[in-house]
Amino acid sequence: MYDVAIIGSGPAGLSAALTLKLHNKEIVWFGSKELSEKIEKSEKIANYPGVPMTSGKDLNTAFMKQAEDMGIEITDKTVTLISRNGDTYMVLANNEVHEAKTILFAAGVVLAKGFEQEDDYVGRGVSYCATCDGFLYKGKDVAVYCSSPKLEEDVRYLEETCGKVYVFRTYKTEKPDSENAVVLEKPIKKINGGLKVTGIELTDGSEITVDGVFCLRSAIAPTTLLAGLQMDGPHIAVNRQQETNYPGCFAAGDCTGRPYQIAKAVGEGNVAAHQILEYLSN
Repeated sequence: MYDVAIIGSGPAGLSAALTLKLHNKEIVWFGSKELSEKIEKSEKIANYPGVPMTSGKDLNTAFMKQAEDMGIEITDKTVTLISRNGDTYMVLANNEVHEAKTILFAAGVVLAKGFEQEDDYVGRGVSYCATCDGFLYKGKDVAVYCSSPKLEEDVRYLEETCGKVYVFRTYKTEKPDSENAVVLEKPIKKINGGLKVTGIELTDGSEITVDGVFCLRSAIAPTTLLAGLQMDGPHIAVNRQQETNYPGCFAAGDCTGRPYQIAKAVGEGNVAAHQILEYLSN
């Protein structure tokens, strides 16, 4: 049982992790071991207090070293589901369940828009984890949407496990697909079905019959992870203590709204950490 599960390895997650570590809390921190891709790609950063003009790469390297020096480990797994279990939370990541007393969302803004009727078929043919649910579709036809080269291993797994696999990527890859794979030229628009998924519709109006749809994204919408989480447009609704509408669930950083700035994220991560400490003490 962890005290805190942190979702996201940007500056908000790091700020919270550092504070919680100093207070000897048991944390599980989900994210990329390279921390923030957004910061890494920033050419120049000039408005972070105490740090003269620097590159995003150098700042991100400093962040990684600080986490390493503090002995904070990052669990490089994708969280696909969070559920409330009495007074605690169950977090599913890469087919493993982790239990925590509190949750901190710090994964930034999820800009990717879901497909029409996607939410209607979660658990009824729509999955976000290939290694979790791929075996359920052994020999069956599936559609796969993949948004990141980092998830290519999951695509290969589905091609090895399932029947015919219809793949749409948002990027180019030079690796050949398996013989049972069909690379879609047009994007997926809609997921069709009755009690369960029966097929997909592409943007050109054509339809394909499949038994399941795997939406492999590097980030999943907060409301998909935790049903009933209150939102304010594309952002998680929080109060001044970074509390969400769920007791013991907090959010910080870009996922709570503008401005999308490192200083704002670090500050909110610190506020959230101290509020988590108070919550745990009660």
